[in-house]
Amino acid sequence: MPKITIVGLGPHDSQCWTVAAQHHLSQVEEVYLRTARHPSVADISAKTHSFDDWYEQASDFNELYDRVATEIVRLGQRPTGVTYAVPGHPHVGEATVPRIMDLAEAQQLPVKIIHGLSFIEPTLTALKLNGLNNLQIADAIEIAHLYHPPLNPDRPALVARLYGQAIAQRVQATLLNAYRPDDTITLIRAAGSATERVWSCRLAELADQPDLDDWTTLYLPANPLNNSLVTFQETIAHLRSPDGCPWDKVQTHQSLRPYLLEETYEVLETLDANDTPALAEELGDLLLQIVLHTQIATQNGEFNMGEVIGQINRKMLRRHPHVFGDVVIQGVAELGPLWSAIKQAEKAEKGKLPQVISALDGVPIGLPALAQALAIAKKAVRAGFEWDNIEGVLSKVIEEAREVAEATEPSHVEAEIGDLLFSIVNLARWRKIDPESALRSMNVRFTRRFQTVEALVAAQGKVLSEMSLAEMLAVWNEAKRLLA
Repeated sequence: MPKITIVGLGPHDSQCWTVAAQHHLSQVEEVYLRTARHPSVADISAKTHSFDDWYEQASDFNELYDRVATEIVRLGQRPTGVTYAVPGHPHVGEATVPRIMDLAEAQQLPVKIIHGLSFIEPTLTALKLNGLNNLQIADAIEIAHLYHPPLNPDRPALVARLYGQAIAQRVQATLLNAYRPDDTITLIRAAGSATERVWSCRLAELADQPDLDDWTTLYLPANPLNNSLVTFQETIAHLRSPDGCPWDKVQTHQSLRPYLLEETYEVLETLDANDTPALAEELGDLLLQIVLHTQIATQNGEFNMGEVIGQINRKMLRRHPHVFGDVVIQGVAELGPLWSAIKQAEKAEKGKLPQVISALDGVPIGLPALAQALAIAKKAVRAGFEWDNIEGVLSKVIEEAREVAEATEPSHVEAEIGDLLFSIVNLARWRKIDPESALRSMNVRFTRRFQTVEALVAAQGKVLSEMSLAEMLAVWNEAKRLLA
């Protein structure tokens, strides 16, 4: 009966074969090998064919895996069937096997799996590790094609098939998006064999290591100081549990509102101060609010973290068809109309399009006034409502300042000051300056200067409120000079 037999060859020579594998390989006349570069291939008495040439010529591994799977299923339809032998265990790190099984099932073609020892067992022995201790397993080829590794740094991980320096360089670049350059890693080559070698180096030195091949595995130890989102979610879920913290347990979406705003402004404060260490801490405080809200929603049956991340991830993919799709753009200027069209399509799909569509739709009403003015101005510009040059913007600022000076009625004064502020926001936009940040920076400068003025006045034995304007301006200028 035609069928496919997939045999695991184990990690090394034929001494690692199972009895079932040894028996089957001694009975067949022909074996197709995922790779001939395996220590036990020399002990196969049958005629062998390998897919090494396909692997060496491949530019897209997903297409390659599909091609190999299609070929094995075709061969399996012969009266004699086919034997396909793979390194290690067929279901550990072998991307072609699940594809073969799916295709075979669709064609009602039987598949028999003959188990083999995987690379994992001898690697764990070499490292003296327990495989049930939250161990993560990944493939170097998969990681090499990503920008961020699918690994949690606070759990140990094995990265298999680090077969050369070229792929090691790409794996290193991806891992550095989640790990530190000075993190110590361990490399295990030919684990469990007579030529086994185990050595350590810094992650930053990975690409420089010699003698990397198909049988080299990278071990990343757990770093308890570099926690993952999963670990943080466990902490917050515990705080919200019956045996958690009394304060955290009673919080609601509404009770947390002021903290969300407060933490956002503290992040902005660190950005204004260009304080990178403080930024890491404040971003953590802001993340706490997001995870707390999500945990509350999870307990209420509203949504969970997977949905939160899934929605924003799908939105990023959808709104960047020029990166993740087939849309071609020539520059940044084309992004505005592209994003506007995508957002309108999203609203139409949700049934949220207003009866009259405005270019200013979508500006959050909860933004601070300066930030909201900037958002409105930018949307108006995308619709074509723009000055010809910056001279026109400057003239408008001068005109509005004059109208503020001429206004007498309180309501007129307020309106004219609003016009002036909006004109200044436009000027900031033309100068590529964020008006909110500019004003916050000025607030910091004024505070420092005023506190210096207070210190200077106190040193003179005077009281600020009793000084003349000329005296105060003199001290103010001195403060500016000292802080310059």
